[in-house]
Amino acid sequence: MALVTRTGSLSYKMLNHRVGLLARWLLDQDFEKGDRVATWLPKTELACIMPLAAVRAGLVHVPVNPILKPAQVKHIIADSGAKLLITNAGRIRSLIDMPVDKSCIVWDDSAVSSDTDDITDPVGAGEISDDIEALAAILYTSGSTGRPKGVMLTNTNLSLGAVSVAQYLKLKPDDHTLCVLPLSFDYGQNQLLSTWFAGGCAYPLDYLTPRDVIKACAREAITTLAAVPPLWVQLVDQDWSDDAVRSMRRLTNSGGALTPTLVKQLREIFGGKTDIYAMYGLTEAFRSTYLDPALIDDNPTSMGTAIPFAEIMVVGAGGEIAAVGQEGELVHAGPLVAQGYWQDETRTAERFKPAPAASHYGGTAVWSGDTVRRESDGLLYFVGRTDNMIKSSGNRISPTEVEEVAVESGLVAEAVAVGVPDERLGHAICLYVRPATWEETGVLEKDLGTYLKRNLPNFMHPRDIVVMQEFPKNPNGKLDRNALAKAGNI
Repeated sequence: MALVTRTGSLSYKMLNHRVGLLARWLLDQDFEKGDRVATWLPKTELACIMPLAAVRAGLVHVPVNPILKPAQVKHIIADSGAKLLITNAGRIRSLIDMPVDKSCIVWDDSAVSSDTDDITDPVGAGEISDDIEALAAILYTSGSTGRPKGVMLTNTNLSLGAVSVAQYLKLKPDDHTLCVLPLSFDYGQNQLLSTWFAGGCAYPLDYLTPRDVIKACAREAITTLAAVPPLWVQLVDQDWSDDAVRSMRRLTNSGGALTPTLVKQLREIFGGKTDIYAMYGLTEAFRSTYLDPALIDDNPTSMGTAIPFAEIMVVGAGGEIAAVGQEGELVHAGPLVAQGYWQDETRTAERFKPAPAASHYGGTAVWSGDTVRRESDGLLYFVGRTDNMIKSSGNRISPTEVEEVAVESGLVAEAVAVGVPDERLGHAICLYVRPATWEETGVLEKDLGTYLKRNLPNFMHPRDIVVMQEFPKNPNGKLDRNALAKAGNI
């Protein structure tokens, strides 16, 4: 089997056939080569096969996160110039008061599925286009720092990304991948593509609670589970049945760093037989690094080293390669680098710039804006985003360092440190926390404050500790640091 959804399962032969049918339906709509077609759907069969069908028809797929609101969808449709939006009846009704551009045709997914059932001449692979450098998809970022940006990905970007991940995860034809992340998220979409490259079976899941994930792991004998830290934090708080754990071969994390505590908790649940992969990536280059799972227990905060097909450099302020132990900007070169932001030359020029002179690949590189360092053993460590670094009393403070110490206290499950204006310091640290167990807020603040004073230098002590029941998250399930920063600045 290649794909198992709520409505049924598809073998690889049938998957290829369904892709061909949907590609033919798209061609019958008289689109021109390179036109954009969007989907705003839960993880249905159609949503899963559209990335392949659009490419086969010579079109560009624009997946829209199903949790976005009509105003955000309207922006993405207008910005991408999509000629088609496939969604379901409920979402169509939600667009009545805020319709998309008139040049975009809106189709009910059930009607599309019905039409494709009547097609007798599916499009074969390579029949319309075999241009590997053609634009294949535009993935819109979450927009936590402004309006979402459309990242342009080619066939090469997507296919090599699938090969790379399948290779370093050691995926096999008998693997079962539970796809819980949004398919509009590069990490989520790659779960399908890398699994299919390896010949495994993908199980898309729209879950309501963490228990739904665990039940699916047991029911489908899942071997591969990917998540972002906020979801892992929820999952380790659950009771895992033997059936849910027994078949698990690998856990993969991206979208934020794993903490030593979280690694330990995962190890307690899954034992030593399950590999834990820490990964780092950015939509503009898909994935940059991974940590060999054999190293994670001794190096739980490391980002690891470059994935296949990626060249990762730590670059100093003068453009030179940073020395061992020296902080610098992570720069990614190679064939996984995206083609820039859709119709946004200004922001493209800020992020996509010529690779450093020392680069092996050369060409255009993604300058990530993330500060990292490389140690003598070659392992990389995340320091912080350049635009998130807190400058207090003349010191550059990594929010990550404060957050890790807070979580290691055992008093909190999650922590986010942001800089807030302060007349005396320039910026002070405001630490938002979600308690590990609920107790009187004042007691938690006192105990955590005492722990931080004992384990952090004076200039890194938070001015404020704010206890929250839940953190704001962006559409991809990652913590929305920008929303907290805005709240702290009010």
